[in-house]
Amino acid sequence: MAWLLVIVAGLLETGFAVCLKLSHGFTRLWPTVAFAAFALGSFGLLTLSLKKLDVGPAYAVWTGIGAAGTAIYGMIFLGDLVSTLKIVSICLVIAGVIGLQLSGSAH
Repeated sequence: MAWLLVIVAGLLETGFAVCLKLSHGFTRLWPTVAFAAFALGSFGLLTLSLKKLDVGPAYAVWTGIGAAGTAIYGMIFLGDLVSTLKIVSICLVIAGVIGLQLSGSAH
């Protein structure tokens, strides 16, 4: 259950990063409100998950999902540059998160 919280928190991190961009420096109301809601939800779920999980692997998964998810969302929906290097780098982030998770101790 704790890992499910981390995964959802990572997806919410993607949401708050995208809304941060869409808020244009907190000058647009609804993206700013959505940013705050996603951020509170993300940090809240991460906090709950850390009651049961080691901080290193949980944080890596959370940030990995957020970073990869935000980059992928940006390329698909926001017109961000798509390049082979960017896609390979996203894969390396995901591989690093998986490696860190596999090397950690399980509870």
